Amino acid sequence: MPKYKHIFFDLDRTLWDFEKNSVETLKEIFFKYKLDEKIESPEVFINKYKEINEKLWAKYRTGEIKKEFLRNQRFLLTLQHFGINDSSLAEKFGTDYIEISPTKTILFPNTIETLKYLSKKYTLHIITNGFKEVQFVKLKNNKLDKYFDKVITSETVGYQKPNAKIFQHSLSTSNAKKEESLMIGDDLNTDILGARNFGMNQVFFNTINTKHNEKVTHEITDLKELTELL
Repeated sequence: MPKYKHIFFDLDRTLWDFEKNSVETLKEIFFKYKLDEKIESPEVFINKYKEINEKLWAKYRTGEIKKEFLRNQRFLLTLQHFGINDSSLAEKFGTDYIEISPTKTILFPNTIETLKYLSKKYTLHIITNGFKEVQFVKLKNNKLDKYFDKVITSETVGYQKPNAKIFQHSLSTSNAKKEESLMIGDDLNTDILGARNFGMNQVFFNTINTKHNEKVTHEITDLKELTELL
């Protein structure tokens, strides 16, 4: 086992339960604007939103679209799918989502216990592709900020995971070396393969048992496994 000094975590879907928090937020806004009068159910709306949002995020990661376009279009396109061509409502929906979502506090099981354990032995950091103005709110509202020394956002760096440049920037900012660093995340491509290709060891947090043939340093399904591994 390498002698690690620095551990880098992804935030969304690794510590902060993005799916559950997002669903809570979307349902809240769905009923706020009385979309139940026009759309069969919040679940139908949310499923279509997820489909559209994922496609737009894929384009955002490759630089095809800008952040503002993603934010506005994901809700407008979803509403339009249901015959609601209302750009003003889409803008309100988008603003509410950004304001409400990061206030949600559902974490993955054993997040706090694991961070308490690791923070006594290692210096912890965050590397996230999420929008900086919401990621810091999530950390503060969930009382996670006290565990992390550096929080590196792709917006600030100018490159997104899996680009090697964000990993290089993160190490430089943290005064860390590759051989002393470990990346933990849920996304096989952006977190794990990104770190592996850069030369960092990784822990694939595979909560949904994704089948793959990639060689990863470690793989876990529960954060508490880190306390045994590290």
